[in-house]
Amino acid sequence: MAGKSNKAKNKGRAFKSNLADSWESESKPLDSSPSLNGGARAVVASNGDANGVGDTSSKSPAANGVISDKVEMENLSATTSKQAEGEIHLYPVSVKTQSGEKLELQLSPGDSVMDIRQFLLDAPETCFFTCYDLILHTKDGSVHHLEDYNEISEVADITAGGCTLEMVAALYDERSIRSHVRRARELLSLSTPHVSLSTLLALQHKTAPQKVSDVKTKTPDGLGFMEDFMGSLHNLVTPIPHEIKCVESIVFSSFNSPPTYRKLVGDLIYIDVVTLEGNKFCITGTTKAFYVNSSTGSILDPRPLKPAYEASTLIGLLQKISSKFKKGFREILDQKASAHPFETVQSLLPPNSWLGHYPIPDHKRDAARAEDAFALSYGSELIGMQRDWNEELQSCREFPHNTSQERILHGRALYKVTCDFVDAAIKGAIGVINRCIPPINPTDPECFHMYVHNNIFFSFAVDADLGQISKDQGSSSKLNSWHFVDNCNDAASPDLLAKASDNTSDASAETQISDNEQATYASANNDLKGTKAYQEADVPGLYNLAMAIIDYRGYRVVAQSIIPGILQGDKSDSLLYGSVDNGKKICWDESFHSKVVEVAKRLHLKEHAVLDGSGNVVKIAAPVECKGIIGSDNRHYVLDLMRVTPRDANCTGPAHRFCVLRPELVASFCEAEAAQSSHSRPKIAGEATETPNSQNCSSHVMETPVEAQTKASEDCASAPSEAQTPGKDILLNPNVFTEFKLAGSQEDIAADETIVRKAASYLIDVVLPKFVQDLCSLDVSPLDGQSLTDALHAHGVNVRYLGRITDMIKHLPYLWDICSGEITVRSAKHILKDILRESQDHDLRPAIAHFFNCFVGNVSHVGTKGSTNNTQSKIRKKGQESHQSPLKSGKGQMRWSHGASSTKGHSAHLLWTSEGLWSYIQEFARFKYQFELPDDARIQVKKVAVIRNLCQKVGITIAARKFDLDSSAPFQTSDILNLQPVVKHSVPVCSEARNLMEAGKARLAEGLLNEAYILFSEAFSLLQQITGPMHPDVANCCRYLAMVLYHAGDMEGAIVQQHKELIINERCLGLDHPDTAHSYGNMALFYHGLNQTELALQHMSRTLLLLSLSSGPDHPDVAATFINVAMMYQDIGNMNIALRYLQEALKKNERLLGPEHTQTAVCYHALAIAFNCMGAYKLSIQHEKKTYDILVKKLGEEDSRTKDSENWIKTFKLREQQASAQKQKGQVVNTASALKAIDILKAFQAVAGGSGNASASSVNKSLNAAIIGEALPRGRSVDERAARAAAEIRKKAEARGLLVRQNGVPVQALPPLSQLLDIINTGAAASEAQPNAQANEPNGEASNSSTLNATSVGTKDTNGSAENNEDRAPVGLGTSLGSLDAKKQKSKPQATA
Repeated sequence: MAGKSNKAKNKGRAFKSNLADSWESESKPLDSSPSLNGGARAVVASNGDANGVGDTSSKSPAANGVISDKVEMENLSATTSKQAEGEIHLYPVSVKTQSGEKLELQLSPGDSVMDIRQFLLDAPETCFFTCYDLILHTKDGSVHHLEDYNEISEVADITAGGCTLEMVAALYDERSIRSHVRRARELLSLSTPHVSLSTLLALQHKTAPQKVSDVKTKTPDGLGFMEDFMGSLHNLVTPIPHEIKCVESIVFSSFNSPPTYRKLVGDLIYIDVVTLEGNKFCITGTTKAFYVNSSTGSILDPRPLKPAYEASTLIGLLQKISSKFKKGFREILDQKASAHPFETVQSLLPPNSWLGHYPIPDHKRDAARAEDAFALSYGSELIGMQRDWNEELQSCREFPHNTSQERILHGRALYKVTCDFVDAAIKGAIGVINRCIPPINPTDPECFHMYVHNNIFFSFAVDADLGQISKDQGSSSKLNSWHFVDNCNDAASPDLLAKASDNTSDASAETQISDNEQATYASANNDLKGTKAYQEADVPGLYNLAMAIIDYRGYRVVAQSIIPGILQGDKSDSLLYGSVDNGKKICWDESFHSKVVEVAKRLHLKEHAVLDGSGNVVKIAAPVECKGIIGSDNRHYVLDLMRVTPRDANCTGPAHRFCVLRPELVASFCEAEAAQSSHSRPKIAGEATETPNSQNCSSHVMETPVEAQTKASEDCASAPSEAQTPGKDILLNPNVFTEFKLAGSQEDIAADETIVRKAASYLIDVVLPKFVQDLCSLDVSPLDGQSLTDALHAHGVNVRYLGRITDMIKHLPYLWDICSGEITVRSAKHILKDILRESQDHDLRPAIAHFFNCFVGNVSHVGTKGSTNNTQSKIRKKGQESHQSPLKSGKGQMRWSHGASSTKGHSAHLLWTSEGLWSYIQEFARFKYQFELPDDARIQVKKVAVIRNLCQKVGITIAARKFDLDSSAPFQTSDILNLQPVVKHSVPVCSEARNLMEAGKARLAEGLLNEAYILFSEAFSLLQQITGPMHPDVANCCRYLAMVLYHAGDMEGAIVQQHKELIINERCLGLDHPDTAHSYGNMALFYHGLNQTELALQHMSRTLLLLSLSSGPDHPDVAATFINVAMMYQDIGNMNIALRYLQEALKKNERLLGPEHTQTAVCYHALAIAFNCMGAYKLSIQHEKKTYDILVKKLGEEDSRTKDSENWIKTFKLREQQASAQKQKGQVVNTASALKAIDILKAFQAVAGGSGNASASSVNKSLNAAIIGEALPRGRSVDERAARAAAEIRKKAEARGLLVRQNGVPVQALPPLSQLLDIINTGAAASEAQPNAQANEPNGEASNSSTLNATSVGTKDTNGSAENNEDRAPVGLGTSLGSLDAKKQKSKPQATA
C-alpha cells in the first residue's frame, strides 16, 4: 500500500490494530487479511529523493505516530540517488476528517479502500475514528461512495488530480461500538511504545553533548567488565518507560446490557469512566454518538447530563469532560510522533524473553485488563464467528500471482493468515494443556485425546512406543481423524500402533526406548519440514494444511487446520494416495500422482514402484505413509510428510526410523554429483561444488537472523529448486531402507540404495570435514547454540552429528565449549520437560528453580536416602527400559492422570540431585549424540550461556538479577517469572525478495553501488508490503543498504539504515541475539566514522556485553571487538587503553586460535600500527615481522596479504631511518611516546605471565574478521559475499584513481610513497601516525587495504577474497584497523602542513 499522510507521515500497526478487527469481522476474515496488511506496504517516497528506501521503511506499519523529522531528512549520497525500478507512483489526495481537519494522503490507484482506512487509523488526527464512510469527490464534481474492498482505480482516476476524500460519520451497531471502545483503550494503553536501547543511547548523548577530548578520561576502559557480566543482566531488559496516564479507568458498566425499551431508542452500550480529576461519569453509547447520562447511583438514568456533553467518538467525549485527559492524550500522540516509526510497530511473532524485570514491577489494578482476561477464549475471535483457517489459507494460495502487484497481494495475504493462525494456535495449545478445552474423544486414554477449537485441530505428539503400550486401550473413535493424529506421530491410530509393534517386536528393550522421548519430536519436526518443502514447491492444485508445533510445560502439541468434511461422518473413501495402514493397502490416483511427481522433481525425489500388502505394484513419488486426501471442498490435500527426504543410511534400525537427510544436504549432494558427472571429475570435484552450496546456505543462515530455528532451513529448503537444473538426473528414492517393499528389479533397488548410501557418505566424508574446516578457519563462527544449530542446518547437517563434530574440533577449546554446551542443554532439556509435565500447577516455580540449582549449583539429595537413590537409578535407566516410567515416556500423558508424582509427601522434582541430573545428562549425550561428556563437565560448563540456552529452549523467564553461580543453590523460587510456549511454524518466506537480495549482493561484489542499492531497495519495499517492517529479512535489507551507503560515503544514511536493522533485530530476534550484538557493533563503527566516539564506545560496550552473554568472554569475536575498541581509543589519542585492548585481543587469539593463526597475525599487525603511531618504530617492525612470518607460513610469500605485510615492514624501517636521521641532524624528536609504548608493553607482558588465564578468556573473531574488514565468517549470516563485495568496490574505485574513504569523500589517488614519507617526516611525532597510515599503502591501496589484507588472513578464499578484506564492510562489526588509520590520514595532513 503506497500511501502516506503528509501530516502524519507514517503508517501504522497494520496487523494488530483492533480497529482493523472491526472491519475484518464485518466480512469474511479471509477477505480482510490482505487489507489488514495494508499498513505494511512500503511507501516509496514520491518526491524522488534517493531516500526511497530509507523513507520507505519509516512509512511502514508504524503505529499511530508521525515520522520524526530526522527520518524524513534521510539523504543518500548522489551515487545512490537513482530510484528503485518499479516504484509505485503516488498522487496527493486531501482528506476532510470527521472533526473538520484536513490532511493529505499520498495514494496509489492500486490502493484499496481498506488501505486508506489503515492510513487514517495511523494518522494522529484520525487514529480514534473507527466508524465512518468514505466519500470520494472527483474533479468533475461526481461523488462516489467507497466500499471497503474496492480499489480506488475501480471507482475513479486519481491520477488526473483534484480528488478529495471525506470522512462521514456512520451509524454504530453493537459490534462496531465495542470495537470502537477497544480501539480507544488500545490507544491509551499503547502510550509506552518499545524504545530501542540504541535510541536511548543516542538521546542521552544528544541531551548531554561532550567534547571528544573528554572521552579520554570519562569513558571506562571496560577490560574488567568482561569478567563480571552477570552484574549487567539488568541491562538486557528493556527499561520500563514512563507511562502517560490520561484517565483513571474505562470499564463496561454493570448497567449493560441496555434494557429493551432503551435499545428501541438506540442505546447500545454503557461505560463507566473515572477521570484523573476524580469525577465519575456514566456514558451512553448510541447508534449516533456518545454522551454522559445522568446515572449516579445503582439505577440507570438515561437522560443526558446537564450541561450536555456529546461527541461522535469516545475519545472526543473524554476530551470534553476532562482537561487532564485532553492534555495526556496530546502527550501520547506527540510521543508516538517523535518515536522512530519502527518502534511503534507491533511484531507479529515476537521472540520469548528469557530475562524479566528485577525487582518485579508492581502489579496494578486494571479493569480493562481484567475484562479482557475473562473474555479470553483461547485463540478464537473475541467477536463474531470463528475463522475458517483452512479456507482462508487455501484461498490465499489460489490468489493469482503472475504480476508483481498480484504477487504482493498473494504474499501479504498468505503471510497474514499464517501469522494469525500461529497466534491462534499458540493460544489454543495453551488452553489444551491447561485443560480449558475439552477433548473430542474423552473416552480414549488421555495421551490420545484430540481437540478441536477455533477450527484448529490439536493433538499431543505421542511416542510410537507409548502408543504400542496403550494400543489395546485405543478406541476406534479415532478413525475419523486418523490423518491428523498420524500427521504428528506414527502411532496415534490403532492401525499404526499395530505397525509400530510389528516394527519393534524384535528390537531389544534398549532400542525401543531410545525413541521414547525422541520419536515424537522427530516425527513432528520432520512433518513440519516436509510441509514447508511442499509449500515452497507451490504446485498448483496440491494443498497443505497450516501447521504449528507448540512446546509448553513439557508437552508438545501439534496444531493443524482442518480438512473440510473430515470430522463429519465416514470419510474412508477420501484417501486417494498413499497408505493409512503402513503399506498394507496403498491408494493411487492419476491426477494426484501427477502433482506429487512435480513436487518430487523439485525435491530430487524419484518416482518409483512399491508393493502393497497384497503384492500389487503401485507407482508413487512420495513416502508410502504420506496420505493424499480429497476434502469436501474437492481440493487435493497431502499429509504426513515426515519423510520427504530419504532415510539417513548412517543411522539404521527401528530406533532411527525418523532419522532422515536434510533437504539442504540432498540439494547439495545432487548438485555435487551432477557437477562431478558432467565434468568427469574425480571425487574432489564433488567437494568443490559442495563448498559454494554450503556457503550459500550458511550465508543464508547468517543473512537471515534466526527465528525459531526455521529460517535457515527455509532458505536452503528452496535450494533444491534452484539446484535442480544441474542435479536434475540425480534423484533419490525416499522409501529405501524402510520396512516397505520396493518393486522392480534387484539392480534398480540396489542402485537406489547405493545412491542414498552415497548421499549419507557424502555427509560424513565431505560435508562434515568441510564444516569443521569452516569452523577452524572462522568462515563459520557461531556464537551460541542456536547459531551453531542454524549453521549446521544450513550446511545440511543434522544436529545428531553434533557429537561427532565436537570430537573433531577438540583442538579449539572455545568451539568445543559451544558444541558441548549445546549437547548438555539438549540433554538437560528432556529431563526438565519431564519435570514440568509431572509438576502440578502450584509446583511449577519451585520445580524449575530446583532443577536450575541441580544444573548449575550443587544440590545433594533430599528426603530418605533409599527413596532418593532409587529414584535416581530409575532416572538414569530412562533410556534403557522402555516401560520403566510411562509418565516420562509419553508426551501426551497428562500429568494430572498420575497420582504418583510425589513420594512420601515430597514433590517429584525434589528427588533430583546435581549428581543424578548430570549422570542422566552424560548418559543421554552418550546415547543420542555418541559423545562422552567429561566427568568435570559440571565445573567446565559456561553457566550463563547454558542457562540462557536452556531458558530459550524451554520458554522460561528468570529475573535479571546478579546470581551467585558459585553457590550451591543460586536460584530462588522467586527468580522464576514466567513459562512461555516455544513455537515452530510454517510461516511462508518471500523468495522473490531473497532473490533480489542475492542479486544485490552480487552487484555489490562487482562494485556497482547504484544497482546494488536499487536491488536492495526493491527487496526492502517488497518485504515491507508483504511482511511489514518487523521481520528478520527486512533487517537484512537494512544492513545491506547501510553497507552500500557506507561505501558510497554517506555515513549518516548508513546510520539511519543500521538503526532500523537494530530495532528490528531487538524486536524480532531478541535483545541479546548474536545478530543484535553485531548490529550494535556496526552502529558503533558508523558513529565513530562521524567522530562521535563516545557514542560509538557506548555501543561497543553493549556489543561486548551481548557477546560475552552468548559465547562467554572466550571467543574470537570478542577479540575482534577489542581491536575495534582499541582503534577507537587510538583515534582519540588514548594510546594507553588502546594498547591494553590490543594486547588482550592478542592473548585471546593466541590462546583460542593458536600463535600461528591468521587472526593472531591480524592482532600483531594492529599492534604494529599502534606502536607506529607512538613513534616506537622498533616495536612496529618487531610485531609486523611476526605478522609476516605467520602469513608466509599460512599463505605463502606470493599471497597479496603477505606482500602487503612485507611492504609495511619496509615502511616502518624507512620511518625509523628518517627518525634517526633527524636525531643526528640535531632535530628534536619526541621520544616520550615511544618510551611509553615500551613501558606499556613490558607491563602487559608481566601481567600476562600472572593472570593470563583470567583475562585471557575473551575473544571474538567475527568482529575480528570484520574489524579487519575480512569476510565475516560467523555462524550468523556470514556476509562473505558482502565483504568480498566491499573489497571489490574499493579495488575498482582505486582502479579509477579514486579512494572511497569511510568518511565519504572521494580523494585523488595517493601520491607516491616517497612523497608521502617526505610529508610525514616534516610532522611532529604526534601526527606521525596518520601519514604513516598513508605510507603503509605501498601498493597504492589505502592503509586499510593492507591492514585488511593482513587481516583477511582468516578468509577462506585466498585468491579472490584477499580484496574482500580491503573493504571495511560493516558486514559484521567490520571496520578494519586500517580504516581508522585512513581516517587519521585524512585529518592530519592539514595539521602537519
